[in-house]
Amino acid sequence: MTSRAKAYIAALVYVMIIGLSFMFVKIALQSAEPLDILADRFSIAFLAGSFILIIKKIKLHIKFKDLLAILPLAMFYPVLFFSFQAFGLAYATSAEAGIIQACIPILTLLLAMAFLKENSSARENIFTLLSVSGVIYIFVMSGSSAQYTDIVGMVLIFFSSLAAACYNVMAKNLTRKYSAIMLTYFMTVLGMLVFNCAALSQHIMNNTVRDYFLPFTDGSFLWSVLYLGILSSLGSAFLSNYALGKIEAAKMSVFTNLGTLITIAAGVLFLQEQLHYFQLIGAVPIILGVIGTNYFAAKRELKK
Repeated sequence: MTSRAKAYIAALVYVMIIGLSFMFVKIALQSAEPLDILADRFSIAFLAGSFILIIKKIKLHIKFKDLLAILPLAMFYPVLFFSFQAFGLAYATSAEAGIIQACIPILTLLLAMAFLKENSSARENIFTLLSVSGVIYIFVMSGSSAQYTDIVGMVLIFFSSLAAACYNVMAKNLTRKYSAIMLTYFMTVLGMLVFNCAALSQHIMNNTVRDYFLPFTDGSFLWSVLYLGILSSLGSAFLSNYALGKIEAAKMSVFTNLGTLITIAAGVLFLQEQLHYFQLIGAVPIILGVIGTNYFAAKRELKK
């Protein structure tokens, strides 16, 4: 199997993990506040990552200048990405969140063209825009009948998408210099430190420090945060860093639209969220856009 084929498989697995993560965040929100969930999931991710490094006897050699180079990447993902996502999901449904995050490809495409000089054909751009048009349609239809809190949630999810697009572009260059393991572990460590400091500060101000570990007594929360920590935080970061080292940032981001369908299906099947007719209509251009973009991108690669 070629390295490029492995990258596509990594991208698909990444999409599946992220697609289901919205559902687990919604479940966890029933027992804990957004900051507590972020702190707990990255603490688990840090422990799991450290365990793997010890078992595999992997030594990471990193200098201070390397930390400074990776820090901006880690601020976009996981810090900003998961912060906006967690707080956004406190107001928006997982289906709405998954749909809005389908705009990541167009944001990544624009940033990649500006900063990475990645070129794509007119047909690829058209199908990418087609996919995003489905997102815009659903966003407009949702906003026409949504409450203020719903709109706040959707705006926060959009900022989460923008952070993901910035990460996609920045990671493309850094994956050429640093291994996926090094990038993933540093990102996890930073997430663990930032979110635990934020959560502890909030508990100290509210005089609720004794409740810091209380959510772990809930079985649903425990299983949800284990999924979010090990797979969604640690696993997805590694798969994304690996894939971005092999394929273009814009092409990688288009895969996230497939996660939209997984998110919607999970929300409807397991969380009893309502499926609206306009979500089904909007899903059509999203799917066609993903298929068309990757089809014409593959043809362009064969001509090289």
